[in-house]
Amino acid sequence: MEGVLEYVRKSSPPPFLLKTYMLVEDPATDNVVSWNEDGSAFVVWQPAEFARDLLPTLFKHSNFSSFVRQLNTYGFRKVATSRWEFCNEKFRKGEKDSLCEIRRRKARANKQHSNAGGGQGIAAQDDQSEERSSSTSSSSEYSSLIDENKRLKMENGVLSCELTTMKNKCKELFDLVAKCGGRDSEKCQEEEEDDQRPKLFGVRLEVEGEREMKRKKVAETISQSATILLSQACK
Repeated sequence: MEGVLEYVRKSSPPPFLLKTYMLVEDPATDNVVSWNEDGSAFVVWQPAEFARDLLPTLFKHSNFSSFVRQLNTYGFRKVATSRWEFCNEKFRKGEKDSLCEIRRRKARANKQHSNAGGGQGIAAQDDQSEERSSSTSSSSEYSSLIDENKRLKMENGVLSCELTTMKNKCKELFDLVAKCGGRDSEKCQEEEEDDQRPKLFGVRLEVEGEREMKRKKVAETISQSATILLSQACK
């Protein structure tokens, strides 16, 4: 009976690996987690979204560091410094059956020697070394997440400053347009008062060539206003 149970255990992949494989294989989440270019490893592109949105769907937590520690116990290695890419030679795209060959690492059993005390001391040192290594790895992962959060906050601050600057520029442009429009209105009123041309039924009579002069004057005014607006916008 024990032999049958052992066979069933070895022929079925561990639930953690099966769930992880399902997450990586799902094309709907490729923007968060997916295989690398050759399918030899998987990459968590967005750790925060992965922990918040995906982990709770298959696991009983939303802790990315805990997920990484679980990977370590199954022999996965982080193979890139610039991204969260994990590799195990038996965890590959299209090779789901190989998951059965991945086994969880077991704590080293104390060796029975004539000098039992010495053997236990060595085993204890090995366990402490593994605990320190795991703790260091977790601290490094946490520090990376903190640094990423700081970087995003800085970028948001820069974008906020740029948005405020653009709003101020727009306000200045509107004020300049309003000011130019007011000056043109006052100038037209002054010219109307100074105009000595005779009127017919309340309408000024045009003299020869005056229409063309007025058209040129309006074009010059528009050109000057456009130049002012452009110079203000580029500051």
